[in-house]
Amino acid sequence: MEIEELKQRAKEVVKNAFAPHSRFVVGCALETHDGQVFTGCNVESMTLIFTICAERNAISTAISAAGPIDIKTVVIYTPTKQATPPCGACRQLIFEFGKRATIHCFGDEGATLTATIRELLPAAFDLEELN
Repeated sequence: MEIEELKQRAKEVVKNAFAPHSRFVVGCALETHDGQVFTGCNVESMTLIFTICAERNAISTAISAAGPIDIKTVVIYTPTKQATPPCGACRQLIFEFGKRATIHCFGDEGATLTATIRELLPAAFDLEELN
């Protein structure tokens, strides 16, 4: 799938985000190496600690639908001036399901950020490398 199509999917799903506390909505679309596409949005909890990020929501949806996945591309949209990269927890989960993944972040004013997951998380926790 083209990046522009993934961007559109991320922009569509952000409409479903639930962020009454932070008012910071995020949409995510990911594509697996076998061509499947999944989306997710952030869902906040009153306690905030139980908030689910859009990226982790998309990964969980993918695994629920397809079992273990191999992420190829992650596209993250925030309706902000700047592109917003994934948080640390999301970076780790993206790494665990997509060690070769490329991340594309974009906002409303043309700002973009593109990096591999290894660039965003150079010292990822990896049990396979530790054993």
